[in-house]
Amino acid sequence: MTDTTKTLADFTTALASATTEEEAFDALCALTKATVGAKLFTVMTSDTDAMVARRAYTDDAENYPTSGEKPIELNRWFDQVLIRQEAFVSNTLADIDTVFPDAELIGKLGCGSVVNLPLIIGGKVIATMNILHEEGYYTPERVAQIHDVLRLPATAACAVAMVLRA
Repeated sequence: MTDTTKTLADFTTALASATTEEEAFDALCALTKATVGAKLFTVMTSDTDAMVARRAYTDDAENYPTSGEKPIELNRWFDQVLIRQEAFVSNTLADIDTVFPDAELIGKLGCGSVVNLPLIIGGKVIATMNILHEEGYYTPERVAQIHDVLRLPATAACAVAMVLRA
C-alpha cells in the first residue's frame, strides 16, 4: 500500500466515523497536511445569494475563529473562485494582500502562499477549502496534487459536514 493510499484510507475511515461537522473537517485537515502540507487550514461556506461567508472550520481557532459571518467582497478572487469555480493560488504575501484584508495576520503566522479550492455541489460553490503555507510553497506540482488527490475528499467532507450540521 502506498503512503497516499494509506493516507486516503485513513481519511475514509475518519470521515465515515465522523459524528460532527468538526470531525468531518478534522479528517480533511489531516489528509491535506499529510499529502500537500499546510500551516493553516480553514473551510469557509459561501452564500452568494446573501453575499456572506462563514468560517465552518479552522485549525487555528485563536487567530481564525469559526464564529460569525463576513461579507463576500466583489474582487478578482470572487470572480475566479465563486463565479468561474476555479482554484485561487497565490504564492506571495504581496499578492495575497490584493484580495484578503487579513494579509498582515497571514504573514505574522508565517504564511505567504494560499490555495482556495472551491467545493462544488449541485453546480454551485458551497464552500472553499483554504490552505496556507510559507511563501512560494504551492508549486504547480503541489497545486496539481491538490486537484488530483484532494478535490473529491474535500467535496465529500463538505457533504458529510452539511448532513451532520442539519
